[in-house]
Amino acid sequence: MSVHEVIVEADGGSRGNPGPAGYGAVVFAADHVRVLAERKEYVGVATNNVAEYRGLIAGLAAAAELGARVVAVRMDSKLVVEQMAGRWKVKHPSMIPLAEQARALVAGFDQVSFTWIPRAENSHADRLANEAMDDGAVVGTVREAVSARHTPGDQVAVTGVRASEPADTDRVAGGVEPAADPALDGETTAAQRVSTNAPGWTGALGRPTRLLLLRHGQTELSIERRYSGRGNPPLTDLGRQQAERAAKMLAAKGDIAAVVTSPLQRARATAEAAAGVLDVPLRVLDGLIETDFGDWEGLTFTEAAQRDPQLHTDWLGDPSLPAPGGESFDQVRERIEGVRRDLVALYPGQNVVVVSHVTPIKTLLQLALGVGPSLLYRLHLDLASLCIAEFYPDGGASVRLVNDVSYL
Repeated sequence: MSVHEVIVEADGGSRGNPGPAGYGAVVFAADHVRVLAERKEYVGVATNNVAEYRGLIAGLAAAAELGARVVAVRMDSKLVVEQMAGRWKVKHPSMIPLAEQARALVAGFDQVSFTWIPRAENSHADRLANEAMDDGAVVGTVREAVSARHTPGDQVAVTGVRASEPADTDRVAGGVEPAADPALDGETTAAQRVSTNAPGWTGALGRPTRLLLLRHGQTELSIERRYSGRGNPPLTDLGRQQAERAAKMLAAKGDIAAVVTSPLQRARATAEAAAGVLDVPLRVLDGLIETDFGDWEGLTFTEAAQRDPQLHTDWLGDPSLPAPGGESFDQVRERIEGVRRDLVALYPGQNVVVVSHVTPIKTLLQLALGVGPSLLYRLHLDLASLCIAEFYPDGGASVRLVNDVSYL
């Protein structure tokens, strides 16, 4: 979906100021009737102003993903509106990086306006922000539950980590292979591996949750380059060797709190190899499952294009379109956003191995980079490759490594 002109309404709140905080954002079509996107998130303990800026950032990012060029922002925060309009100076240290992040997004549009509106006119975003704050109690309960001690190797199935569900074939994802980022190597100390300093120019604060994103090993469908979504093929002999080599590489890094995995056996077998060597808990997260490719499951790229030529072409350029009988990449993103939120809440400031599939991993990288869906089609990920993304408690994120296969 691509639109030219949109309206973004955003809000944030804190029950305590500072206290449990959340934001909400909604993107309307220019008619101010049709809803194009919604975003909400519990952000932990923060002030009203921080939550409001987070809502603005989420709304602008959603507008950018929709391809909007002209954006009318409407908020009931006089502070945010005046600061973004340039009439008030941003003085508070915690607000400066958020304002800079918002301005960087603004620079990507042709035109952006900011208008203050009464709270009553911002009810949609306000409702989403309150729903996000309501989620705070759930996040706290889950965090307490998982903080209990587990014996190494325990497997805990975590279902419903946001319900909803791209391809284990890289033809869909283009084929441009980026250079690996060597920022994390096996010789760093544990303290360096979980740094409290944000990389580069992000300005992110706090200790990040570092996700070591491991794609599963080879299957027969991988060899034949077929769409492999909800099907459940096992690893080949080479796939098991890849899993073992990846596990040894992760063990050399150390300082890993847990391994989480998609429920499909190709990912789970890869994850079991890692958890066994690391001697840490293994958790199954249903939200990490691969895309449902529906009627294209098991077909090659060419076979799917011949079967549904126009739909397949449109699908490659529109993440809102589902495969026939399957799901869209937008639906996958919604699910993976939920997984990302849960992992940051469950493992604050820790290193976690995430074993999954091509599109869930690409989507987590997309979220960390703050870019649109074109990354899904342009990024290549090899079997059993490692990527590393960090997510900070204040909402910042960075990508440390992409498609490392040096250990295979």
